[in-house]
Amino acid sequence: MKSYTTTFLRNVGIAGHGDTGKTQLVSSLLYTAGMTPRLGKVAEGNTVTDWDEEEIARKISIQTGLAFAGWAPSGPGQSEKTQGEKTKINFLDTPGYSTFVNETRASLIGADAVLVLVDAVAGVQVVTEKVWDYGTEYDQPRAIVINWMDRELASFDRALKSVQEAFGRAVVPLQLPIGAEKQFRGVVDLLSMKALLYTPDGDGRSKVEEIPAEMASAAKEAHEALVEMVAEGDDKLMEEFFEEGTLPLEDLKKGLRLAFQQRRLYPVVLSSALHNIGSDAILNLIVDVFPNPAARGTASGFTEAGGKGNPVERKIADSEPLSIYVFKTLSDPFAGRINYFKVMSGVLKNDATLTNFARGTSERFQHLQVMQGKTGMEIPELHTGDLGAIAKLKETVTGDTLGDRGSPIYYPLARIPEPAITFAIEPKTRADEDRIGQGIHKILEEDLALRFSRDPQTKEFLLSGSGQQHIEVVVAKLRKRFRVDVMLKPPKVPYRETIRAKADAEGKHKKQTGGHGQFGVCRVRMEPLPRGAGFEFVDDIFGGSIPKNYIPSVEKGIRAAADRGYLAGFPVVDFRAVLYDGKYHDVDSSDMAFKIAGSLAFKEGMKQARPSLLEPIMHVEVYAPDQYSGDVMGDLSSRRGRISGSEALGANVVVKAQVPFAEMLSYATDLTSMTQGRASYTMEFSHYDFVPNEIAEKVIAHAKAERQGQLTENEEVA
Repeated sequence: MKSYTTTFLRNVGIAGHGDTGKTQLVSSLLYTAGMTPRLGKVAEGNTVTDWDEEEIARKISIQTGLAFAGWAPSGPGQSEKTQGEKTKINFLDTPGYSTFVNETRASLIGADAVLVLVDAVAGVQVVTEKVWDYGTEYDQPRAIVINWMDRELASFDRALKSVQEAFGRAVVPLQLPIGAEKQFRGVVDLLSMKALLYTPDGDGRSKVEEIPAEMASAAKEAHEALVEMVAEGDDKLMEEFFEEGTLPLEDLKKGLRLAFQQRRLYPVVLSSALHNIGSDAILNLIVDVFPNPAARGTASGFTEAGGKGNPVERKIADSEPLSIYVFKTLSDPFAGRINYFKVMSGVLKNDATLTNFARGTSERFQHLQVMQGKTGMEIPELHTGDLGAIAKLKETVTGDTLGDRGSPIYYPLARIPEPAITFAIEPKTRADEDRIGQGIHKILEEDLALRFSRDPQTKEFLLSGSGQQHIEVVVAKLRKRFRVDVMLKPPKVPYRETIRAKADAEGKHKKQTGGHGQFGVCRVRMEPLPRGAGFEFVDDIFGGSIPKNYIPSVEKGIRAAADRGYLAGFPVVDFRAVLYDGKYHDVDSSDMAFKIAGSLAFKEGMKQARPSLLEPIMHVEVYAPDQYSGDVMGDLSSRRGRISGSEALGANVVVKAQVPFAEMLSYATDLTSMTQGRASYTMEFSHYDFVPNEIAEKVIAHAKAERQGQLTENEEVA
């Protein structure tokens, strides 16, 4: 496998809303470039970048797929110098469904520019806007492909208007369609002013002809508008434009390249990915106009991990010390952990030993690879800017920076939002319970948007992700890869109990059988404490009414009874127990007797102390387009939420509220439905507060019925 120098590299993120044809386009581009023997199709499950079982079954991308093509520009307007030299294009085929878009956000760090796909029928959609924002966040140039031009109701004018309304007047077409819907057979190239005609389902290479007479006037007008937009930001070109009234092709291409890389223009091209129409023009655009990795100049990092310490700039060049950034990890049941990385500076040679700066360990890079879908191809070295993969590193995971020991740098991680939805997972068998930890740990390594924990109160395993489909895919991976079967359930709400009044109670345990009996008496005052104070035990014994060695047993008894709950089996919190008196017997008293006495005193005190139920209150922030702000606020209020404020953020609004956790279990799905997927939210624990009486009665009744059911079930088993 040939190594390409930085000048002949292009790293392109393929992004857009779900079902806009990203994977199909990559398949067509690979076929056109001669990288695959046949045109793979998503419907047939044989594309290069969607190779996972779940992706093939669902016919959607779940994770980012990598592929590459070598391409020498061809067609009208190409100089003899560039026509014979191949440039390596690395494609990052990213997911488009909002549930998996965090994978897109993390992977686009590896790209230097983005091709944003837009459906010719639907126009700009929710995830189109999201991936556009990711490009802005990473300061990446973007071009737009209006795809599915061959479909019924496809409209170039409507789709272009949609894109320009969303992203501004800097969006400029480089092509006009020849034919519409099923008759779409090619494009007018507004740079060279030639017609590019294609054979549907052919090799993707165009036949160059003159522009059809009926399109000459529209093409001339569009060409002049393009020339004016290209010249607008460059004084020298503007002067030439005013003098000549146009620009020579070579100057026009140079101006377009500069304007694109400076993010002044966002060019639009057309495609029918399924029928391989427009593919060679897109490949030419990538090679001629897209930046090579060094065009950015420097890569930004820090002197300490986690974005801490002082900022550091590293020149993107082979001559600099070696540094690589791991942007993706894949856990393969056979090959083990596979790390995907980008060479940020220097040259990485096979068998090199690098330092993982975050972990302080050394990693040996044996068998360097470049990925063509799931197939790795060995390569002797990778130059600055190239993407590669390596298997079986000991400790390296996504987000780590590795390089020369003497030149440490830490590149920043992608900012991934906290999970939006949580499910309780329950292993089906004892064997599944034993294997679940290992399987989940490996999936966590490859999925930054996933969280796994165990609730200390409910004892449930909790799996949190971006949406229900995300969690279902994880469950399917557990079953297929690691043979672990689990059931999904809504998580239990971790209610708690507390007291609202003071109480004074006596706990007396007296039992006489043959031989030693059991005797212990304790008197306890109970007082409410502020929220979050927990449990406080005070020893106020005076005069030795209870010996010192029995006092911890009283505390243990009260704690154990509080953990078991009083109203509904939830832990009792935020109270103080003051042990102030008691009685003991020289022979019959014991630790166990006083532990039981403490428990009885607690139960007696709870009868007097006005026990109440507490529920977790979450701090919720909803990020939504401004037109949905009223719906969002109204919905949060209907969930017993208290709106604490809202602030405008461009065309969006951030609504902040305090909402009971019990009302948020289905919020992710409801918010998606309410805003057509345009909103997102974050949620974190804030505090505990009292449950309204009518709701508390239902919770208590349900908890008692559940416990009774468990008791009956246990009796039947016994």
